[in-house]
Amino acid sequence: MSSESAKDIPINIRKGESIHHPQHGIGKIQSIGERSFGGRAKATYAELYFERHNLKLTILKDDVPETVRSLISNREAKRLLEELKSYEGKVSKQWKARANAHQAAIDRGDPFEYAKVFKGLTKLEEKDGLRAQDKAHLAQSLELLTEELACSLRKSPEQARKMLADVAS
Repeated sequence: MSSESAKDIPINIRKGESIHHPQHGIGKIQSIGERSFGGRAKATYAELYFERHNLKLTILKDDVPETVRSLISNREAKRLLEELKSYEGKVSKQWKARANAHQAAIDRGDPFEYAKVFKGLTKLEEKDGLRAQDKAHLAQSLELLTEELACSLRKSPEQARKMLADVAS
């Protein structure tokens, strides 16, 4: 499964733009403004809101490209689903190496990477069952993929989940 890094997707920092944060998922840029905190000189900050966690995050505007990324496009979402359909989904037999690799893939925030986690663990679940950490990574990768595909393809989360289930089998 090829992947041009999702971090390479240029970030538009405009109020109302949807963004992806590796730990918090899909959010929106609520506002951009100047403030001074804790005796620091005035700087431009972006206020982000993540509905799933009811979380507001304020970061320096200059830190936005290193912290969040733009969502994948509709075309990239379709390509992800196509590649996922043909991806073999092999995972390490050693549970600790597998868990570390999957966590690193999820932490990168690249949907093509956590699609591999999803497919590999789905195949392993059918064949051998999953350990607790595998189940957590499967759930997390499914949640991240569902959320991004639903936004990028303008589908409901249920429709996105169904599309993922169709390509995972």
